[in-house]
Amino acid sequence: MIVRPHKAHSAPTLLLAWRGSIVPIIWPSVLYTMLLSLAVVVAERNGIAVSFTLNSAPLTLLGLTLAIFLQFRNSVAYQRWWEGRTLWGDLIIAVRNIARQTDSYMPNLPADQRRALVFGLIGFVHALRHRLRGTPSDESLKGWLKQDVLDRAATAPNPPNLILGFLGKAYVDAARETGLDSILLAQIENELSALGRVLAGCERLNNTPIPFAYILLLHRTVHVYCLMLPFCLIGPLGWFTPVVVGVIAYTFFGLDAIGGQIEDPFDDLPNSLPLMAMSRNIEIEMLSLLGESEIPAPIEPDNFVLL
Repeated sequence: MIVRPHKAHSAPTLLLAWRGSIVPIIWPSVLYTMLLSLAVVVAERNGIAVSFTLNSAPLTLLGLTLAIFLQFRNSVAYQRWWEGRTLWGDLIIAVRNIARQTDSYMPNLPADQRRALVFGLIGFVHALRHRLRGTPSDESLKGWLKQDVLDRAATAPNPPNLILGFLGKAYVDAARETGLDSILLAQIENELSALGRVLAGCERLNNTPIPFAYILLLHRTVHVYCLMLPFCLIGPLGWFTPVVVGVIAYTFFGLDAIGGQIEDPFDDLPNSLPLMAMSRNIEIEMLSLLGESEIPAPIEPDNFVLL
């Protein structure tokens, strides 16, 4: 996720900032369109392209349709991004509640067992992050889970679900050992069920992309529209055609690229959710609750990008 200090939102920064913008992704397409526009202008000035200039009517109709498509696609993509953030917000709430209930409801539980339960919650968070991003989780889970759970998670088709099952059994065993009332145990189970709903919701987003045919149609239409621009603008603009085409291409290519990045909220792209930073924050809070002395530092943005 792009993170910039509020004081950096000045006009020069907003106009000239490279890092954290969509420009590094789309500049080849914009440059190609501008060079094509320049070639059309040069050809027109040499009497070659006059007969190929287009009326602005088709450009206007296509541009209106394209704007509506882009707005709809970006709205759907942002809705997916926000739903992903909401699910991870629910994850943070559930983990905090379970850790607090572990400390409050079972004060007689030995410290090492309480520590293992809270560490299991941290392991679940890391396993979920790796599952959503398709990255190996072996190193991240070491130190948080018992060796038998680690061995099973390494070969499990769904490691976070396996860890959640381990947590359910571990809390039932701890409740029996401490004589926890069944009503209080049910509250813990409700929070564990909330983790299951978060897992299922994240998997639903991850496994149900926007239909490819729709994305392909929109992407092709953007390119066709930008390639048509110089032939429609060369008459009134002349040598200024490449500049105007570049600005319009930046807008349409940029909207298309931003929608492509945020439609998958759990990816590791610059505009995706900072799952690693959120996982570290949960880790810090849980270790602080346990009274641990060695607490890692929060993850800081790298060149304004928080992963």
